[in-house]
Amino acid sequence: MENLKDEAVLSQLSESVKAISGLPECRTVCKKMYCNLVRRVKLLSPLVEELKDREEGDELGNDVVMGLESLRIALDSALELLKSVVEGSKIFQALQVDKIACKFDNATEQIEAALSQIPYNELDIPDEVREQIELVHAQFKRAIGRMESPDLQLVMDLAAAQMEDDPEPIVFKRLSEKLHLRNINDIKQESVAIHNMVISCGGVPDGVSEEYFETVSYLLRKLKDCVMMGNQDLDASETEKGSIKHRSPVIPDDFRCPISLELMKDPVIVSTGQTYERSCIQKWLDAGHKTCPKTQQTLLHTALTPNYVLKSLIALWCESNGVELPKKQGNSRNKRSGVGGSDCDRAAINALLQKLANGNPEQQRAAAGELRLLAKRNSDNRVCIAEAGTIPLLVELLSSPDLRTQEHAVTALLNLSIHEANKGIIVNVGAIPDIVDVLKNGSTEARENAAATLFSLSVVDENKVAIGAAGAIPPLIELLCQGTPRGKKDAATAIFNLSIYQGNKVRAVRAGIVPPLMRLLKDPGGGMVDEALAILAILASHQEGKAAIGQAEPVPILLEVIRTGSPRNRENASAVMWSLCTGNSQYLKIARELGAEEALKELSESGTDRAKRKAVSVLELLQRVEELVIS
Repeated sequence: MENLKDEAVLSQLSESVKAISGLPECRTVCKKMYCNLVRRVKLLSPLVEELKDREEGDELGNDVVMGLESLRIALDSALELLKSVVEGSKIFQALQVDKIACKFDNATEQIEAALSQIPYNELDIPDEVREQIELVHAQFKRAIGRMESPDLQLVMDLAAAQMEDDPEPIVFKRLSEKLHLRNINDIKQESVAIHNMVISCGGVPDGVSEEYFETVSYLLRKLKDCVMMGNQDLDASETEKGSIKHRSPVIPDDFRCPISLELMKDPVIVSTGQTYERSCIQKWLDAGHKTCPKTQQTLLHTALTPNYVLKSLIALWCESNGVELPKKQGNSRNKRSGVGGSDCDRAAINALLQKLANGNPEQQRAAAGELRLLAKRNSDNRVCIAEAGTIPLLVELLSSPDLRTQEHAVTALLNLSIHEANKGIIVNVGAIPDIVDVLKNGSTEARENAAATLFSLSVVDENKVAIGAAGAIPPLIELLCQGTPRGKKDAATAIFNLSIYQGNKVRAVRAGIVPPLMRLLKDPGGGMVDEALAILAILASHQEGKAAIGQAEPVPILLEVIRTGSPRNRENASAVMWSLCTGNSQYLKIARELGAEEALKELSESGTDRAKRKAVSVLELLQRVEELVIS
């Protein structure tokens, strides 16, 4: 029985090695990583073959079998990664190369860990095979964490293609060469790869927004134009043009409406997840039907959600095949803010509302992600989403155990809060404690967006009190200390706005905010000097804040800012200095000993109006101290 298990493991392992060894050549930006992994896996073949050819009845030990099984699992995972690269979109891989490099590193680490589990000394194999496997193992070990250097020209060209209004044609010419999209057949294969990726994911891949997918579509269109203008691969191009004139291209089944079997112009999704042409499914619904035509399942609701991704794919396919592009529908928008969104967006919002209310966790996560994008898009959508009643449902999702769902929900609320009337709705449904909880326990991006949401809500004065009382300030300080550069700025902005309320100044000081602010102030390279000084200036107006700042020995650094800082920072530094020196001769003496008079005189002549006033006031205080000393 054990022997049968050994044979099964070895057979599966052999198939995995053969499948990886037989993969085709890779022509994407991941080629080097792909080739390295395939080459190393090929070198494992002698070990597998030796074990398969061992003498009958020679059973493998349990440790060996467990190690080989782990290796099989690791190789199967690597095979999926390699196939996704060789068959996938070249453009998508270029944009995601860092993430894909991490996947290759993870695959390498898994294989190395599995090889570490195999006790080679227990294997009856020739010395040369053992030596080869040990060398391969060493190669896998060395490869862990060794990321390939990025192609800087490719990175710059991709950035230029996305960010510049009218990039130079040479940019797309270089991208065409680098991505191996050199003729119309390459473009068609790329279009198919994008289509297959979207269909297999049921939309766009995890962690990729619809806006990101639009970037992929845009780059493909521009590269197609570049190929056509360059007249590359002339014979193939002429053949394509001739064939287009004489025959109609075959429409992919996924692009056909299941009802009319015609190419869809305005694809929409029903509650079962099936996509139809809008006019066809609307007629079906108007006739009184309550089921999905394709699956016969009862529809949970009759809202129709635009399938933007498929619509983009159809447009790409039409351009690549010389088919007249479907006319755009539902494009008229009421541009007046607050009047309401387009019919298309209203339908999408209603459908997403149903998923939030009645869907399973996966559907709720996807719906929150869609609402996040819709709320970001324009003010009309923000009004519609709030009017549809989604805000209470999004607030409920802030408590979801799924971190990605939390992230979508809090970011959707952030985008909704941009519309002034929505701030009150968000607060009135009791969102603040849940947002604070996300700020404490969410993912990195969720914590950052929670901080930004609290700032947005704190624009309303009465909300400052509620946010402070909910315990927001300590986790904001933690984010200020440990967050990403963006997270630190979000936290600082929120703390500043909250500290306009006196009670929150006390909370911030007692939570220990002054020492980290001073550290930020002493680190100009950290990019947080402006924010740190602004917060210190507002805290210094309270007695507890003033005392805490004084304990941090701030005078030397404040004077340095007054001498060399930006106009706004000089203003805030002088305000902090004035607060410290008013009624406290100790700080005045320290300032005089450090040569403050010269710096303050210069500021009183060249600073902002507020800086001039503060500088003059401190100079007057210094003058009085000097007179007292003389007398």
